[in-house]
Amino acid sequence: MSGVNNNPYGGSFGSQMSASVDLGGAQAAAGGHIKDTTTAAFTKDVLEESRRQPVLVDFWAPWCGPCKQLTPVLEKVVDEARGRVKLVKLNIDDHPSIPGQLGIQSIPAVIAFVNGRPVDGFMGAVPDSQIRQFIDRIAGPAADDPAVEIAAVLDEADGLAAAGDFEAASQLYGAVLQADGDNVRALAGLAGSLIGGGEHGQARELVDSLPEELSKDAAIQAVVKKLDQIEEARKLGDPVAIERELALNPEHHEARMKLAKILNVEGKRDEAADHLLFIMRRDRAFDDDGARRQLLQFFDVWGVKDPATIAARRKLSSILFS
Repeated sequence: MSGVNNNPYGGSFGSQMSASVDLGGAQAAAGGHIKDTTTAAFTKDVLEESRRQPVLVDFWAPWCGPCKQLTPVLEKVVDEARGRVKLVKLNIDDHPSIPGQLGIQSIPAVIAFVNGRPVDGFMGAVPDSQIRQFIDRIAGPAADDPAVEIAAVLDEADGLAAAGDFEAASQLYGAVLQADGDNVRALAGLAGSLIGGGEHGQARELVDSLPEELSKDAAIQAVVKKLDQIEEARKLGDPVAIERELALNPEHHEARMKLAKILNVEGKRDEAADHLLFIMRRDRAFDDDGARRQLLQFFDVWGVKDPATIAARRKLSSILFS
């Protein structure tokens, strides 16, 4: 897909939305918006500070090549934001407990905290335009930002998708893609809406058609994982029969894992998580800690700010650190 300035919405939106919009600006001088933290200082530097303004936490390590690509771009964009957010960097080699508790499995990973809680995040060395969009979602758009129009339409599309109006959401995502064919948020949103509308084949065709650079984005990978989970769940059997089997033998962990996967694709996220947490409480060694690994895969698809992720992560922490 390539950006085409042929937006059917017209008007002020159509005249401003363009793939060639320059979202940059003069880089501000380094100020007090960026710092390193430790396990001991995490509560003060991140949780408490995020009650005053959004805090982005960059999980990195010295050996991580993509981290070295992301860090200067991330710092530049945070400086340009001029205090709308703060950036706190945590070396996971020196301080592994925090990323372990949060289920961070790959780096670079950036998690946004607001009011003491993780609310959103991304993984990988993404370009500065996507970091700006991410900050706009967390802190609100900067005044007179030319990307505000696109962000507003994407916010509306996300709301429609969350409400189950997948057809209307698809139209808005498509409108954005006509102006910016490489907009990852719109691509992922459109694929997700196709899945929500039962068009799994079309969603698979869409993500499979993307160039390698876009297909590696965390949002696209989450869609791919969701499609994989749906296809796997179709092969696992009748959930009613599995529930009867568990009623007779609650310790049948393999059956419980299957049921969790089926419930997940049915949208019953809390129930799916509870089944996996049940297995963890009974037998962490089952399938080489497979229940925890499966739960973390669910988190990857649900996203860090999904209520089911937040609730299950708290329960997971209580099991891991009790």
